[in-house]
Amino acid sequence: MLCDDEDEEKSVGALPKKRQTNSRQGFRRQHHKIKIPQLKICPQCKQARLSHHACPNCGTYRGRQVIPVRERRAATE
Repeated sequence: MLCDDEDEEKSVGALPKKRQTNSRQGFRRQHHKIKIPQLKICPQCKQARLSHHACPNCGTYRGRQVIPVRERRAATE
């Protein structure tokens, strides 16, 4: 029974020996920031679009029409 108690004490997971400082914590988390999306200008309609994506405004990608475009309704209707 004495051996069982010793095994239970040793089965504790990894724990830090000292507290991590605020600056080290910040260095560790510096890659968790939100990134700004990379926008490109569409050569067809000159609107901003995500790179490697079809243009949401005109529906073209690499010079080809890939998404059918619906006609927009007037805002006054």
